[in-house]
Amino acid sequence: MPRVIGIDLGTTNCCVAVVDGPRTQVLHNKAGYKTTPSVIAVTEDGKRLIGQLAVRQQVTNPEHTVYAAKRLIGRAWDSPQVQHAMKVCPYRIVQGPNNDVRIELRSKLFSIPEISAMLLQEMRSLAEEQLGETVEHAVVTVPAYFNDNQRQAVRDAGRIAGLDVLRILNEPTAAAIAYGHTREQAKTIVVYDMGGGTFDVSVVRVDPQIGYDVIATTGDSYLGGEDFDNRIVEWMIERLRESSGMDATESPLALARMRQAAQKAKCELSDIAAAEIQLPFLMTGPKGAIHLETTLRRDELEKMTGDLVTRSLAICEKALRLAELRIKDVEEVVLVGGMTRMPAVQRAVFEFFEREPSRGVHPDEVVAVGAAIHGQQLVSQEGAGSVPLHDVTAHALGIMTAGGSFDSVIPANTTVPVRIGNVFATSRDFQEQVKIVVLQGESNKAAENEFLGQFALTGLRRAKAGEVEVEVVFEIDDDGIFRVAAIDRETGEAQTIEVLAQSGLDEDEISRMMREAEQHMADRRELEEQEKNRQGIHVLLADLDRLLPQAEQKVAGNAVASAAITKARKAVEQVRHQVEHGDPKKLGDSLATLQKLSGMLKQVLSR
Repeated sequence: MPRVIGIDLGTTNCCVAVVDGPRTQVLHNKAGYKTTPSVIAVTEDGKRLIGQLAVRQQVTNPEHTVYAAKRLIGRAWDSPQVQHAMKVCPYRIVQGPNNDVRIELRSKLFSIPEISAMLLQEMRSLAEEQLGETVEHAVVTVPAYFNDNQRQAVRDAGRIAGLDVLRILNEPTAAAIAYGHTREQAKTIVVYDMGGGTFDVSVVRVDPQIGYDVIATTGDSYLGGEDFDNRIVEWMIERLRESSGMDATESPLALARMRQAAQKAKCELSDIAAAEIQLPFLMTGPKGAIHLETTLRRDELEKMTGDLVTRSLAICEKALRLAELRIKDVEEVVLVGGMTRMPAVQRAVFEFFEREPSRGVHPDEVVAVGAAIHGQQLVSQEGAGSVPLHDVTAHALGIMTAGGSFDSVIPANTTVPVRIGNVFATSRDFQEQVKIVVLQGESNKAAENEFLGQFALTGLRRAKAGEVEVEVVFEIDDDGIFRVAAIDRETGEAQTIEVLAQSGLDEDEISRMMREAEQHMADRRELEEQEKNRQGIHVLLADLDRLLPQAEQKVAGNAVASAAITKARKAVEQVRHQVEHGDPKKLGDSLATLQKLSGMLKQVLSR
């Protein structure tokens, strides 16, 4: 049975978990942490940094350090969210060839799936190191409110990272799976999931005997911790302007320092009433260095971000309305995501749902844990059917009709799998064909929804408008494959397509990125192996420097043995020179030589 990892591809942090026998293990990175910052950087010499290493140099390299890329994935270049990101992000965001988003780092353009693939590859790499085996299969989570184009972009990122993504799983659904995995009692729960960049609410019926039924889901894919950080940064910019007349927005370096200070203050204010912000030598003004020294109180933070919390409660209200439930019908509220540590968020959730939220899951790890559990169920002998999961469509699916309107065929929050057909009539006299434009979204205007695909049904009977009827059938199967058929009800003629969402990348680009990612991983493994050999050599050289004099003293007076020790000393010096000036690829041979010499000297000394 293949090993499947569960990956939470977060806006702020990533997390990876795996089922290990009866328990699910959250894997730690090289620094010993169970979450890895979703930050990518390219240094001046072209070196790629990921996670904590990228964070450490962010202040001095802000224009070539990418964070919160998840907020851009699968979005069109001209979307309001992308235009907003261009104003607040220090790295350069440019238009791609398919009206998608690209990021320029050191004169090279990277697509957002490519950036995300680097994070997925990092998760895969640390899993392989700790498990001691190759990992090829994964379940990757996404916000429940992601549309199909965004989901496809994540799937493409998985391919680029060399992973077979078995399923794209909604984050709150993953949290519900982890929550219900060890529980025996059936409950109706609400998952309140506020992470670094997105917000979801799902109403889920958890029943150990029947499975997991998502009753309703909704959210905002541009609401999260980043917005809270931005409010603090804006507050600091104004404080600096008032105290010195300086404008921090003109300095990427100052903004990067403010951003880190904002994140630190936000986290501290979850535990204390006031946070000190000390940013010495932030900028240089006409009279010299400008410092920012101020205090942010918790009540000030709550006031400046209160509308963000209120937005989340409006979405909670919508979720209950879609589920046709009252607040008293909710038996448990599960908090997911780092922002749920904020006291104002916890208080608002308590007041809205009239109950204390559950403390039974780890907000940063629960999504990866649920993804790993679901992944193992997918490949187990019993199959996923042993614990059924019924999710829903987050957005309505439909077609464009006359006048540029959007007509929904599959409403939002429809349980998958599903097959629904609607009958439409021709809109023009003597119309011989009909073009089916497939869209996803909530607006009544077609132009305001996401385009997914189009095709034509030809050969219609020439007749007056409204006399010829065409049935449009939408079908989504268990694996999320979406098919659309158009059928002439008079002749039975039909045309069917499999609708493939667009991530902004074509197949040639994906193939190229896969090759580059594979080569990067091979180069990285080679460098890591060289560094491992180099460290081993340094340890052995220190050991041999201690052993050689002892061995020389031990064999003094024995010409043959002394000659062997002299030869060994020369070999050690050759290796020392090789480490400093030789081919790094030969370090493995040098390590083997030293291991052999060490063994020989220890044998001499043991006689």
